Amino acid sequence: MTAAISYAIRLCTPADHDWVLQCEVDLQEHERALHDSRLPGLPHSRDYLALLQDVMAENHGVMLIAEDSAGNRLGLVAGHIVDEPWPMETPDSTRYGYVDDIFIRPEARGTGLAKTLLDAMAEHFRKADPGLRRLRINALAVNRIACRAYEKAGFTPYEVIYERLI
Repeated sequence: MTAAISYAIRLCTPADHDWVLQCEVDLQEHERALHDSRLPGLPHSRDYLALLQDVMAENHGVMLIAEDSAGNRLGLVAGHIVDEPWPMETPDSTRYGYVDDIFIRPEARGTGLAKTLLDAMAEHFRKADPGLRRLRINALAVNRIACRAYEKAGFTPYEVIYERLI
């Protein structure tokens, strides 16, 4: 039996910017290898990160960083609250916490860190809006590693988007 690994979860600070940018580049390059719709990590991750920061600032969002006991940054999660009323869905379905990004450094994959970060994000949303009932995240369908990690963390499929080239 292995000992449980513990992580410190903290808010992202401006000092984390270069590390976060590299995580976003790595994430983009990973998805780019999986699907032809993804653009190169640079320079696009810079623009994306600026947009993400604006969205989080406007919608009770946050970016959290996970560190090990030595202070090594091993993962991040970012998310915000979505509020898009739609007459065909219940109000609790159209206002929800949304995980924009999650990234785990290769050396920390398979340790449960993804679930720890997703749980921390859920807690942030519960505090920001105690009425929220749903946490959502999406993944490329071909990213089976991510899909398995999300299912292991308690997520179930909600909607599936199909694509056909024309």
